[in-house]
Amino acid sequence: MAGLEKNLPRPVSITVHSQSRVLEIGFDDGAQWRLPFELLRVYSPSAEVMGHGPGQEVLQTGKRDVTITQVQPVGNYAIQPVFSDGHESGIYSWDYLYRLGAEQDTLWQAYLDRLAEAGVDRDTPMAAAGAAHGGCGHH
Repeated sequence: MAGLEKNLPRPVSITVHSQSRVLEIGFDDGAQWRLPFELLRVYSPSAEVMGHGPGQEVLQTGKRDVTITQVQPVGNYAIQPVFSDGHESGIYSWDYLYRLGAEQDTLWQAYLDRLAEAGVDRDTPMAAAGAAHGGCGHH
C-alpha cells in the first residue's frame, strides 16, 4: 500500500467567498465543492471541537454567521482557517476537506440531528468553553 498517499486528490483551487460564506475548493480529480463556513466550523478537526476521543465531541452552535477571515497553508497537505469567532486551531488536511465535500449532505444532517438531540438549534449561543463537560479533566 506504499505510495497510496500520492494518489490522494489535491486541491487545485481554494477560494474564500466571504459574501456567500462558502469555501470553494476544486480538486485535481475534477471534484469541486462549495463548503459552507458553518459546516467547516462545526466539523473543525481540532481538539476543541472533536474532543479527545469518540463521544467527547463538543457540539458547536451559533455558528451560522461565522466567516473565515484568513486561510493559512500548512505544509503541502492542509490549510488552517482563521474563523471570525476566534477559532483557529483546526488543521484541515486535503483528505478531510475532500470527505467534507463528498459527505456534505450526510454530515449536515448528522449535525442537525445532534442539535435536535441536545434540544438546541443552530442559533443557540455556545456555552462558555469548558462549562459543558467540566474542562478536559486536567485539574
